[in-house]
Amino acid sequence: MRQRRTLPRLRRLRLLGPLLLVVAAGVAGTGAAPGKAPAPGGAPGPATPATRPLGDVVPAPASVRPGGAPYTLTARTRVQVDTGSREARRIGTYLAETLRPATGLPLPVTGDTRPGHIRLRLGARETALGDEGYRLESGSRGVTLTARTPAGLFHGVQTLRQQLPAAVEKDTRQPGPWTVAGGTITDVPRYAYRGAMLDVSRHFLTVEQVKRYVDLVALYKVNTLHLHLSDDQGWRIAVDSWPRLAAYGGSTQVGGGPGGYYTKAQYREIVAHAASRHLEVVPEIDMPGHTNAALASYAELNCDGVAPPLYTGIEVGFSSLCAGKEVTYDFVDDVVREVAALTPGRYLHIGGDEAHSTSHEDYVAFMDRAQAAVAKYGKTVIGWHQLTGARPAKGALAQYWGLDRTGDAEKARVAQAARNGTRLILSPADRLYLDMKYTKDTPLGLSWAGYVEVRQSYDWDPGSHLPGVPPEAVAGVEAPLWTETVSTDAHIDLMAFPRLLGAAELGWSPAAAHGWEGYRDRLAGQGPRLEALGVGFHRSPQVPWRTE
Repeated sequence: MRQRRTLPRLRRLRLLGPLLLVVAAGVAGTGAAPGKAPAPGGAPGPATPATRPLGDVVPAPASVRPGGAPYTLTARTRVQVDTGSREARRIGTYLAETLRPATGLPLPVTGDTRPGHIRLRLGARETALGDEGYRLESGSRGVTLTARTPAGLFHGVQTLRQQLPAAVEKDTRQPGPWTVAGGTITDVPRYAYRGAMLDVSRHFLTVEQVKRYVDLVALYKVNTLHLHLSDDQGWRIAVDSWPRLAAYGGSTQVGGGPGGYYTKAQYREIVAHAASRHLEVVPEIDMPGHTNAALASYAELNCDGVAPPLYTGIEVGFSSLCAGKEVTYDFVDDVVREVAALTPGRYLHIGGDEAHSTSHEDYVAFMDRAQAAVAKYGKTVIGWHQLTGARPAKGALAQYWGLDRTGDAEKARVAQAARNGTRLILSPADRLYLDMKYTKDTPLGLSWAGYVEVRQSYDWDPGSHLPGVPPEAVAGVEAPLWTETVSTDAHIDLMAFPRLLGAAELGWSPAAAHGWEGYRDRLAGQGPRLEALGVGFHRSPQVPWRTE
């Protein structure tokens, strides 16, 4: 089971900033006073009213070595990029456009390398930084960001943003000063998969809503956008070979609203925007269950040949594709082929959860053929962890959404699959389902997995969460936002933030940096940033929110 929500629009690219501050409130595993930030790998730098301590960011960096004078942006500051690198120039332009409104500084993007400026540098020999790591060096003579890849450079820019005062995220000119503490941050992620999921099926979310969410989560170094594109309540992606899926199956949503769907051009727009923020899109077509929208659109997909009515409730487990009909696999092949062709990323998610109306024998046979279709079109399978009750394909990933109270037999089955080579994405519902209520008084969300306050969501270790799972079998973490009760930007803001920041830190920061007290204090510093970005986040009483 899962839940959904939506959030208000971002203000340009700048939404990324406030989120970073929110996360920054609790970086390391050691405690820190509200005015100081823990620095994994080094002591925090001295705090001044104008300078945020080095490392007071979310996620917590792998290594922080504060020292030396800060760098102050002035009217003479330039953003320097490597000549000949289109990606470096694009990221430099993004940085300049993000900082100009509040600072009022011109911040031209140039190819010169004179000292005294902000330099973005790609270095092919920086192998220690890996595919997404970066190094930030700051001193009185400038700031240099170094990475081996554009993704690493982009992540470094998010850290630089968070090191500046929260007011830098505002749309109007602010007084400054704009200083970056002196020292060096060297940072690489713990996990390669760090995801955020949007359920656009229970309630349809527009292209602009999705893009806004992308900008926000990218601020916290999330690198995967999982889109739940089909479910009982709605089919949200155009499929030319089965046109009624979107035209009819996408015509409603929970509560009976108008629904909607993405044309192929709109889906490509989402994919392109996510790529510009270094997020890979993972499309999900849930099957064989959670398929009422498809069954209502095409009677032949039903075992009795009778199409059910469209569904606008929130129950689960009552629908199933007909595993015994060959037309079912023509349908699967066509859908997988068209969605895969639209998606440049590596993965295609085939759901597989809560197939209560499918016999075990039919489920195993169906999942065998669905996985074969995914491989046929060049993608790697992801499925919810019920896939481990079938025969996971070689290289497949299983997404675990169980609870602490989930039965030992189910956990043991998942652990055995992990030991046999199936890697896991961890999304425990009682930790990372963003549609769970914080408390009984939360106006939105569900509570079947319990109440999930900010500490509950953050205070666990993905590497040891499931007994019997080798640490190396954990591919990463993902925070799903199911939308049974979520339909607006304001809804998304309230339910995703600040818990999304904790999920981002669990995915990025080394285990040694995890600790509630340190994270809580860094997270507290993100409050003013989120406010500057216009994000209406949940002001948890567990966090001593700062003012700035």
